[in-house]
Amino acid sequence: MSHCGDETTTTDDDGLLRGYTFEELKVDQTASLVRQLTERDIAAFAAISGDVNPLNVDRRFAQEHVFHTLIGHGMWAGALISNVLGTHLPGPGTIYARQTFDFVRPIALGTTVTVTVRVAEKHADSGRVVMECLCLDGDGNVLVSSTAEVLPPQEEVRRERTALPDVEVLDHGDRLRRLIESARALPPLHMAVVHPVDDASLLGAVRAAEAGLIVPVLVGPEADIRAAAGRAGLAIDDYRIVPAGDGRESANRAVELVHTGEADALMKGMLHTDELMGAVVDTDTGLRTRRRLSHVFVMDIPGYDRPLLITDAAINIAPSLTDKVDIVQNAVDLAHALGTEAPKVAILCAVETVNPAMPCTVDASVLCKMADRGQITGAVLDGPLAFDNAVDVNAARTKGIRSPVAGHADILLTPDLEAGNMLAKQLEYISHAAAAGVVLGAQVPIALTSRADDELARMASCATAALMHAAGGGNGHG
Repeated sequence: MSHCGDETTTTDDDGLLRGYTFEELKVDQTASLVRQLTERDIAAFAAISGDVNPLNVDRRFAQEHVFHTLIGHGMWAGALISNVLGTHLPGPGTIYARQTFDFVRPIALGTTVTVTVRVAEKHADSGRVVMECLCLDGDGNVLVSSTAEVLPPQEEVRRERTALPDVEVLDHGDRLRRLIESARALPPLHMAVVHPVDDASLLGAVRAAEAGLIVPVLVGPEADIRAAAGRAGLAIDDYRIVPAGDGRESANRAVELVHTGEADALMKGMLHTDELMGAVVDTDTGLRTRRRLSHVFVMDIPGYDRPLLITDAAINIAPSLTDKVDIVQNAVDLAHALGTEAPKVAILCAVETVNPAMPCTVDASVLCKMADRGQITGAVLDGPLAFDNAVDVNAARTKGIRSPVAGHADILLTPDLEAGNMLAKQLEYISHAAAAGVVLGAQVPIALTSRADDELARMASCATAALMHAAGGGNGHG
């Protein structure tokens, strides 16, 4: 068997890979495979080769240049040809001697490529075989033309296909970068950056401003802010500085800027969260609404097919049932702002059955009934669900759970702050997730970042706040 059509391996009748000797090969004998170029292919090839030509890996750059779309690396096609020669025809045991390429057309993202190799010549004196190789698109246009000289196996080879390891390309933060791009289409958000006296928080604010996401108002001790700018090599002369003393005074001044209409959002700098939130929840001068404040992590997790919102991991330590109603609704409203029309909310517990000895399971069942009666709107809720059932379809099926939420969760409601914080940090530090953070339920959204957050996390938090503001403000009702 030498023609493999749409298959990616050539096997003999016994299911083994077949390698053809010089004597067995016949002129005009062919083999082929079909492969569609995906972003995963491009990313994997770039990661292995180190070739990060922006025409291949930067969608925005590629759209503005000659081909107006991402294209595959030329040698990706070369690798497919090598695949056919090494596993199809002549097959296992083949040794490359020489190869030339003519790259006729770029291979655009999404193109279905048919790779065909043909025995063109046999040279008995050297034992070499000349193979003509073509890569064609779906319309029959030549993408790549190649001639290869190979040494076929000296003896007939029949062997099982080597099992390949699973290769996962971790495109760290790709969904957050898309979120940032979405926010760039909005007018920049006037954001009070509270006490940015360290390099990291000031850098995040400046980079968000340079990206057109925000117009920062830097609130804090001017000398310390300028010292941080000097350490980080940042030019901040174009940004307004509102003088304030310590972190609490900076927080109070930032809240005043919201009340006077000079800021549409807040961003945490180098101060404790309780200092900032103390000013926000102050009964007389704060930014409270009828809605309970809560924090949402927007997480981009490799291997999960959608952004995952986790709440609450930073504000409510041990939320009551009433608190959870607002926490869920805040997260649902954010999901709407991010483009998910009917988010699926999984209410997490240790088990997936209601057990009166475990209060979170009772809360979960009540929250679902409240959603049925319209007390929580805009989402589909299910719970209690264990974490595995919430994010993995097979785990849910194994336990006999039939639910539109199980295995497809967009939002995870955790039972308390400790569980939420540990879950989010585990996903970030062990599972390589990228995360943005925002507090909702106040009169304006609050980008709440950690001192350990990188530039992407800070910019994505600003973008999340901007999208939330565009969708209706802080998510609370004044």
